[in-house]
Amino acid sequence: MGVLRKTQNTPANRFFFFLHRLSITTTTTRPKTLAAVQQQQRPFWQNDPTMASQEAPKTCKVILADTIAKKLLAEVRDSLPGLKGADAGKPTLAAFLANDDPAAVQYAEWSKKTCEENGFAFDLRRVDKEDLEEAIITANNDAAVDGIIVYYPIWPGNHQQDKYIQETVSLAKDVEGLCHTHLFNMYHNVRFLDPPANQKKSILPCTPLAIVKALEHLQIYNPILAYGNRLFGKTITVINRSEVNGRPLAALLANDGATVYSVDITGVQLFTRGSGIRALRHQVHEKEGWGLKDVLPLSDVVIGGVPVESFKVPIELVRDGAVCINFSSFRNFDGPAVKEKASIYVPSIGKVTIAVLLRNLVRLIANQAVKS
Repeated sequence: MGVLRKTQNTPANRFFFFLHRLSITTTTTRPKTLAAVQQQQRPFWQNDPTMASQEAPKTCKVILADTIAKKLLAEVRDSLPGLKGADAGKPTLAAFLANDDPAAVQYAEWSKKTCEENGFAFDLRRVDKEDLEEAIITANNDAAVDGIIVYYPIWPGNHQQDKYIQETVSLAKDVEGLCHTHLFNMYHNVRFLDPPANQKKSILPCTPLAIVKALEHLQIYNPILAYGNRLFGKTITVINRSEVNGRPLAALLANDGATVYSVDITGVQLFTRGSGIRALRHQVHEKEGWGLKDVLPLSDVVIGGVPVESFKVPIELVRDGAVCINFSSFRNFDGPAVKEKASIYVPSIGKVTIAVLLRNLVRLIANQAVKS
């Protein structure tokens, strides 16, 4: 009687012993307060003071035009010493202002400042619009003038008169690339004025080229691919199809291999070099019934250039991680909203345009030095 038996080491006994020990452990380590309970329920990294202070990195990088322009201006300055003879003086840009458009006046002021800071002479000539043609012809024949820029529009609502003035500027001094020869070459993907020698480069319109340079800076262009194909695989929407900016830009991007949707109030056009970019130059196809709702979700890059304050790109249609660039004088993107969607946002392009203007002037002077 009263004999203590040794507990048998069976699987069942071991299991009950484990449960007994577990109940003791959980009872003794049970938190005593509500705060302790809440702390125990939080993810482990929130209880670590070194990790709790860290915030998730912002997904959108804002790139200012200044940052892009600095590299271009450095290249321009480096090219100046060998550009003209020692006694030739500074390269001179003659600028004609024949309107009171505030945007044109501001552009002229920026151009003057950038020219003078980078070793160029800037000669602003304010003229009446009725005297503009004769003033341009005089500058065409002035050996001291290396390049000519005209601030448009001169006759708002009358594109043909503005076009006539564009053709008045000498091919050799057309720093904006707006005369017929330069535009023909751009649309036909011809990069030189003198094939097959290919020593004189054709001039491209300043704002479209500025956006191309911005895309190169952002590494949207793929340097592994052959020159002229480096946007292959990219889908880009350009919201503007003006003859000065939007349409030339769509052509440039498509000629470099991109699939480009060009959007304006009349609808959507597709600019492309075809499947496998086999065509030598872009083709244009109407996309009947298409709108922003169809093209924005497809686009790696969205470029806004609508010249009215009321227009805003519908951010809810922009794909996550898209690159968004604004070249309008108005904000086509809502700043806080676009930063929640885009991976890169460029809010303006104006200073890059002026850097490209000087780059084009350097090319004109280099072209003039090439013997025919």
